[in-house]
Amino acid sequence: MANQPMLKFVKVMRDMPEKRDANVRAKDFQEIYAEYADAKAKEQSSRCSQCGVPYCQSHCPLHNNIPDWLRLTAEGRLQEAYEVSQATNTFPEICGRICPQDRLCEGNCVIEQSGHGTVTIGAVEKYITDTAWDEGWVQPIKPHAERTESVGIIGAGPGGLAAADVLRRQGIQVTIYDRYDRAGGLLTYGIPGFKLEKPVVMRRNDQLEAGGVRFKLNCDVGGDMSFQEIRDQHDAVIIATGVYKTRDLQGPGSGAEGIVRAIDYLTASNRKSFGDAVPEFESGALNAEGKKVVVIGGGDTAMDCVRTAIRQGATSVKCLYRRDRANMPGSQREVQNAEEEGVKFEWLTAPKGFKGDPVTGVIVEKMRLGLPDATGRQSPEVIEGSDYVEDADIVIKALGFEPEDLPTLWGQPELPVTRWGTVKAEFTTGATDLDGVYAVGDIVRGASLVVWAIRDGRDCAEAILDRFNGAKSVAAE
Repeated sequence: MANQPMLKFVKVMRDMPEKRDANVRAKDFQEIYAEYADAKAKEQSSRCSQCGVPYCQSHCPLHNNIPDWLRLTAEGRLQEAYEVSQATNTFPEICGRICPQDRLCEGNCVIEQSGHGTVTIGAVEKYITDTAWDEGWVQPIKPHAERTESVGIIGAGPGGLAAADVLRRQGIQVTIYDRYDRAGGLLTYGIPGFKLEKPVVMRRNDQLEAGGVRFKLNCDVGGDMSFQEIRDQHDAVIIATGVYKTRDLQGPGSGAEGIVRAIDYLTASNRKSFGDAVPEFESGALNAEGKKVVVIGGGDTAMDCVRTAIRQGATSVKCLYRRDRANMPGSQREVQNAEEEGVKFEWLTAPKGFKGDPVTGVIVEKMRLGLPDATGRQSPEVIEGSDYVEDADIVIKALGFEPEDLPTLWGQPELPVTRWGTVKAEFTTGATDLDGVYAVGDIVRGASLVVWAIRDGRDCAEAILDRFNGAKSVAAE
């Protein structure tokens, strides 16, 4: 047992990478966690209990072989650890940074349940793949043989990119169409740099392009190119557009100038970080500098907005959420980070209306939690006569996203959608009722996690490969 590299959780305490001081990090858009040193990564990996039924793995949407790569890291076999990690996850370094590990792998770690503090799975995952990039272990895709079948993917977000990676490794000809000027979707324009620095995303885009994936950017499907044209050019099409339509606010004054969408606000900030000219930022319309900011919503997008506003130099940043802290959908870790950086949360509050045009304030009504709704969560109820006004120079709507009306936008009334507007597709394969048309990620699930989009993209790619391989065997007969 002297050389046993694992099971050290009794003697070694959980230790996250050092977090930069809140006063320092709130002034820039760099990631807030330092990198593990090699010895620290080995030490923290050695805390894994190597349990017979690894709940971390079963609660990961990708079913990553977490105990295996933790052991390899503890033994100093980092290149093997990377290969095991990459076998099930297209973007381990991205998941290591932005997955809500507290709700997935780490939240279900056996030693966490026994009171020893979870293994720092996300931080080790990030360390393994960052090391792999530094050491040159991450190489462009090189298929053993090229194939004639081609797949068109609409949307260059995590679902589309993951599908492209799997298909290209098997020699399939892949073209990705995206409305933006850079690939990555929300990874590029929706998530701030302090959670996911942009070179991390750009190097993956470059890796895919170097491996033969073709990108048609600035391509608006339904405008620049029709959906039918894309279908005609490929043997299969994957819809991976994500959901970008913002849920709207009601109430008097909700159309006032200064009330903006979270996606517009975050995109402007991220474009600024790329060095782009952003007129809406320069004019102050999408810039919080010197302003009182109110963000409405309680998910991770709301957390991205409040923390961005702090970094832009807002004079005050408040977040209104209609339930309490315990019932908030966003990551508790993100709430803590935001509070450390100076954000104030107004729990059990909701907007009733708005003052001024341009906006000068939010009319807020206080709430209490009543009986559980159909999902089991307590429903917020208005406390009559509790209204007050929260001063605001800019109000950011972070109430979640809904799907755009693709059948109308694309002139495809036969594209099957659910009553929520999401594309109707098989969860296991992504297949729709239209022959050769598949859909993955948020456009099927509704707004969800990046890791689920990666899972969907990979599963869909495998289903398409099965279809192509089945067609080849039938042709051979």
